[in-house]
Amino acid sequence: MAQVSIRKVVKAYEGGVQAVKGIDLEIADHEFVVLVGPSGCGKSTTLRMIAGLEEITGGEIAIGGTVVNDIPPRDRDIAMVFQNYALYPHMSVYENMAFGLTLRKFPKEEIKRRVENAARILDITPLLDRKPKALSGGQRQRVAMGRAIVRDPKVFLFDEPLSNLDAKLRVQMRTEIKKVHQTVKTTTVYVTHDQVEAMTLADRVVVMNHGIIEQVGPPQELYHHPKTRFVAGFIGSPAMNFIPARVENGSGALRVTLPNGITVPVPESRTARYQTAAGREVLFGIRPEHLTEVKNLDRDNIAVFELTPEVIEPMGMETLVHLWLQGAEVCCRIDPTTPAEPGRPMQFAADLNHMHLIDPESGKVL
Repeated sequence: MAQVSIRKVVKAYEGGVQAVKGIDLEIADHEFVVLVGPSGCGKSTTLRMIAGLEEITGGEIAIGGTVVNDIPPRDRDIAMVFQNYALYPHMSVYENMAFGLTLRKFPKEEIKRRVENAARILDITPLLDRKPKALSGGQRQRVAMGRAIVRDPKVFLFDEPLSNLDAKLRVQMRTEIKKVHQTVKTTTVYVTHDQVEAMTLADRVVVMNHGIIEQVGPPQELYHHPKTRFVAGFIGSPAMNFIPARVENGSGALRVTLPNGITVPVPESRTARYQTAAGREVLFGIRPEHLTEVKNLDRDNIAVFELTPEVIEPMGMETLVHLWLQGAEVCCRIDPTTPAEPGRPMQFAADLNHMHLIDPESGKVL
């Protein structure tokens, strides 16, 4: 078993600055968990504490049921893949992958078996005799992953491994990493600032902000049921729209008043949930794909209103329409065949089944 337990973990630096503020996280055996968040949120610091590269100020970390606070990195049975590959330039691919096993005095036949197996998984068998300088960025990253795989560790730790690659190669390597995990099934903790990477790779995503965990859950849960404004805005691209609004109670039914005199009814299924917000200022949250052109709409809880586009962004498979309501930028996602021009009013439909109301003071989703 290789579960990872993080209990009340704190990391403080001189001057009382806390990079990590007492977080708790349980990572199951064989699970792929991604820590995501903006720069300075504490995700890399957390990964380095799991690896033993950073000392823990408070709390404890356990790997496979053993508390590792005082165990040096080499004895934690973990393997780390870094952003910069960290390959030895004078060694061949085979020698780079075998180096750690050689230091541990593994038999040559066992080293050969492990390296060839890892090379087969990563599709780099033809590269085993090459030096790193003769490899592309993606091939070097595969070698770095192979060096981790041959160790057969309890836990893989990935520290933003794709950030040095170009956009197309990042997409390709995301797929490769997911395929490797499905084959090897080692417990994996992966750090990235890219929410798309987090959503596509993870069994569960851990969203961090200012040293705390905002929310933990499967990608779709975080996307459709965020608990805070931060999570709602960070997960999803383009980001969720946040529009100043007011909840009002009229004739026994709740409605939300938006800028420009736009009023939308609260779906009956959400009335009880939002009743306490009546008479209060809120943020109306809705994703761009749920604010689109009017077209063959036969669902319940659709509100139609007229808005004036200001910027049009054709994206090929979709078109993004940008406009502003009382200083709030709003992004709508429409079909690329729908005519849209800046300055020409057009009708949009909001799918209220996917609306969110957010307390602007606490940042919590109601």
